[in-house]
Amino acid sequence: MEFLIADWLGTPAWFWLAFIGLVVVLTAFDLGVLNRENREMGIGESLKLSAFYIGIALAFGAWVWAAKGGEAGLQYYTGFFIEKALSIDNIFVISLIFSTFAIPPKYQYRALLWGIVAVIVLRGLMIAGGAALVSEYGWLLYIFAAFLIFTGVKMFFASDAPMDVKGNPVVKWLSRHIPLTHELHGEKFFVKQGDGKTGKVVLAATPLFLALVVINLADLVFAVDSVPAIFAITTDTFIVYTSNIMAILGLRALYFALSAMVHRFHYLKYALALVLIFIGSKIFVADFILGGGKFPPLVSLGVTVALIAGGVVWSLVKTRGAASVAER
Repeated sequence: MEFLIADWLGTPAWFWLAFIGLVVVLTAFDLGVLNRENREMGIGESLKLSAFYIGIALAFGAWVWAAKGGEAGLQYYTGFFIEKALSIDNIFVISLIFSTFAIPPKYQYRALLWGIVAVIVLRGLMIAGGAALVSEYGWLLYIFAAFLIFTGVKMFFASDAPMDVKGNPVVKWLSRHIPLTHELHGEKFFVKQGDGKTGKVVLAATPLFLALVVINLADLVFAVDSVPAIFAITTDTFIVYTSNIMAILGLRALYFALSAMVHRFHYLKYALALVLIFIGSKIFVADFILGGGKFPPLVSLGVTVALIAGGVVWSLVKTRGAASVAER
């Protein structure tokens, strides 16, 4: 019992265990129920599953609110909505990766699922490292804030040139240093095949494995934005990690609903850019204008949701013609 109530990174251990248990149950549900066989997920099923994951995330936020207080609850919801919105940008990149490696829709879910499992671990390591640094060097929050403002401005004026997936240095390195197959082998990441030079049987990676690697690399790039953004909202490690992971858990379900219509969210990047600028700026506002007082969490949540909702609505309105052309 003492272990359960012991403080771990500022939060009782049983909070962490409850969250980890929830993540394990949801992942097992994905593996044992949703992913028992390879198949293409329809848009209707994807939207229903997305609603289910969002409902779980919002309910978890209500539990955080009740257990840790209203301020923590607002911080959780703000972090969740920011990460959820940033994941839409991530979906465009994932769609490009699958297209580059010619991964059929029925195998995409498997790569996404294991990609999310890897992300849960990698985000945990990044957030733990960030929390340790911020705890030791509080001035790093100003660096995070300045970085968010810089990233937001850069995103606002960035071109829409697609990412060069096969030109990625890691993909090139893997292509030179490990055996690769030129074709898919179902849902397998690795298969045994004969080496053309030595004649020996070797373990070779399939295009599905390369897609999985690039997806995780892309997430690390996105984490460089999203992790500082949530630290700019709160330094509570529990809130930072849970809001990130709860948003990411539903990404694989959301992907199939949005990948076919990602062109409809063209203007969302401008809203996300403004969100990053706002989140970064509020640290300087709180410390140098409000005299060290806290920026109201409700205002942070309200501005964040308003900007994201505005970006989504504006995108859908401005791209109505593109939708009708795509459907022909």
